Amino acid sequence: QVQLVESGGGFVQPGGSLRLSCAASRGIFSFYTISWYRQAPGKQRELVATIVNDDGTTTYTDSVKGRFTISRDDAKGTVDLQMDSLEPEDTAVYVCNGNHDLGDFWGQGTQVTVSS
Repeated sequence: QVQLVESGGGFVQPGGSLRLSCAASRGIFSFYTISWYRQAPGKQRELVATIVNDDGTTTYTDSVKGRFTISRDDAKGTVDLQMDSLEPEDTAVYVCNGNHDLGDFWGQGTQVTVSS
């Protein structure tokens, strides 16, 4: 069994920043891709950003382009989501997803709340 664990969520005022991290029990870099999704109350789950571990290719949903950055941290063994210029609309539970030889895996999620 593979486990993904998120950390770094919290409360921040509009315009602030947070950094989320995703770690894996089998090593985050054994996955083909790592993605961050989010789900706000009453809304469908949304794909926020993806990184391909092989070549570092990244993709983002339009609403976060220029504000969020997904990256590998080789020293920590994590895939991080740096979130800047946060807006109240970014409030959601952020969940890490990994595509692996053994299947598709999800973390439990971490709450991000942006409010004044």
